[in-house]
Amino acid sequence: MEAINKITWKEKVKGYKKDPFSAFLLFLLVLAAVVTVGVLIALVVYIIIKGVPNLTPELFAWEYNTDNVSMMPAIINTLTITLLSLIFAVPIGIFSAIYLAEYAKRGNRFIPVVRLTTETLAGIPSIVFGLFGYLLFNIHFGWSYSILGGALTLSIMILPLIMRTTEEALLSVSDAYREGSFGLGAGKLRTVFRIVLPSAVPGILSGIILAIGRIVGETAALLYPAGTAPVVPESVMESGRTLAVHMYALLNEGLYTEQAYATAVILLVFVIGINALSAFIAKRVGVKE
Repeated sequence: MEAINKITWKEKVKGYKKDPFSAFLLFLLVLAAVVTVGVLIALVVYIIIKGVPNLTPELFAWEYNTDNVSMMPAIINTLTITLLSLIFAVPIGIFSAIYLAEYAKRGNRFIPVVRLTTETLAGIPSIVFGLFGYLLFNIHFGWSYSILGGALTLSIMILPLIMRTTEEALLSVSDAYREGSFGLGAGKLRTVFRIVLPSAVPGILSGIILAIGRIVGETAALLYPAGTAPVVPESVMESGRTLAVHMYALLNEGLYTEQAYATAVILLVFVIGINALSAFIAKRVGVKE
């Protein structure tokens, strides 16, 4: 086996010598990979070096004040907004994707319009979603700054992501599963929810985890509908700030830069934890062949 690998490698080297353009493309690919990993490592190291020394118990106090600038209210608000956003967006996104992938007839002119709309929404800047949420929920509905308004705004923003990832996960399921289910006498609904959907769970969960990551790191879409109150609201109709907004506010004030770096460390832990959870769930959940 080692001899075969050595021969294969020698053949590859000879091929690159005969075709310098292929060697150049390989160099670009390796360079791009190294730069990407290097930038990621540099960001993580920089945040850790600047933030970890500034982590203090006062930053985790229950109440925020100018002495401790606690991030605990922001952590609770982040979890609340994330949960509310998923409650609104996940069912709509998954059921919409099921219709597009399983029930819509081929050649339906309505389907390309829906897909174009979702792709367009996915490319809209988050600040536009924030202004839309402010005009709709704060002004038109009269909610003022509220956790609910921010959650609804984020649910609209992540809806295209959940729809597209779920649709692709459903389409990736082999037609043999569907044909086998139909052959055993199962109906369309039972086939979709008992065979196709469980098989697509890892891909669906990946999309949901990506949506959670975007919610946790979002700032612009929350400034206008949710506000920046550094407190734990008594209800979802009151204002509150998330971790990302909290960090932005501290940096914007210019007085709590060190605490902002500490907040960035906690935010980084959130993101890394979400990605690790995504990989773990994708391996554990789903239909095993």
